Amino acid sequence: MSEKKMTSSRKHHLKSVVLAIASQRLEEEAAELIATKAAYLNENCPELSCPSGVEELQKLCKELHAKIDKVDEERYDAEGKVTKGAKEVEDLKFKVTEIKGMKKPALKKVRLSADQMLQALLGSKHKVSMDMRSNLKQVKKEVKEEPAVAAGDWRKNVEDKAGMGGRKKMFEGAEV
Repeated sequence: MSEKKMTSSRKHHLKSVVLAIASQRLEEEAAELIATKAAYLNENCPELSCPSGVEELQKLCKELHAKIDKVDEERYDAEGKVTKGAKEVEDLKFKVTEIKGMKKPALKKVRLSADQMLQALLGSKHKVSMDMRSNLKQVKKEVKEEPAVAAGDWRKNVEDKAGMGGRKKMFEGAEV
């Protein structure tokens, strides 16, 4: 089953079409966002009329403070819901990892001496230093003496094998 490969010009054309559609959708979303924002502001924020007297100004300030308090309460409630939802998500993630089983992390190779290892395991209780080499068994090397084949002067050996006669002697010795 051989699959036909797409030509580079076809790929380029499809890519440009996809990018054009994506840019058009982004522009539409931006325009829609601006329209919804404007509608929300018109609905919730009426035109501000500046009062001319002190009493009207105080009344306006009290209304604004009441609205601010109401918005703060809503923000606090929303924030509480978000934190509660985040905590529930964390609990669910923890339960999922418990159900799947804990994954063992990849261990790193650490070089520790015996003293450091004991100190890590026992904490401050470990005060005696251990010398592991002192507990090792001592082994003496036995030197095997091989019988000397011809313990003679090496110069004499070289002189015997020098020249064609020496080579001939070497080959004659191998044939026998």
